[in-house]
Amino acid sequence: MILVPAIVALVLLEDFVPHAYWIAAGLMLAAAFTDFLDGYLARRWHITSTLGAFLDTIADKLLVAGTLFALVAVGRAWAWAGFIIIGREIAISGLRGVAAMDGVKVPPSIWGKLKAGVQYLAIFLALLRDLFAEAGGLYPDQWAMVVALAVTVLSAVEYFARFAKVLRTARTSA
Repeated sequence: MILVPAIVALVLLEDFVPHAYWIAAGLMLAAAFTDFLDGYLARRWHITSTLGAFLDTIADKLLVAGTLFALVAVGRAWAWAGFIIIGREIAISGLRGVAAMDGVKVPPSIWGKLKAGVQYLAIFLALLRDLFAEAGGLYPDQWAMVVALAVTVLSAVEYFARFAKVLRTARTSA
């Protein structure tokens, strides 16, 4: 979470900071790697907690949303794509809250992990867009964003389906 303001500031101040996008890309890579490593080690060493899971989720959302907002502001990301990604996160967070009120836990799936990875890749490539030429009318980061959007929507559909099934099971057993 600490790196997000620095990444956003670097993107927005690119005209005033030499190599700002490169630095932001490095920070983004570091944040994504530490997110992966933290989750991996917590699961491997069985030291997960409710607070840790909450903070990890918030950190992921802040990293993606903050960087996307900055990239939209400088014309390196589509506003409508940011809306879909952030809208999905709000909807799923809301569902998690509803499930928690019913005492139901809906664990993350591989789709959520894949979604995060592809979103991180699209954002990372957008930060380094100057290295690439357009291909098929889009930059590589834009193609990656199209894939990220598809995975984002599919992960939402899968989560809604699992949520409905778990909630029905919880209500019938109660």
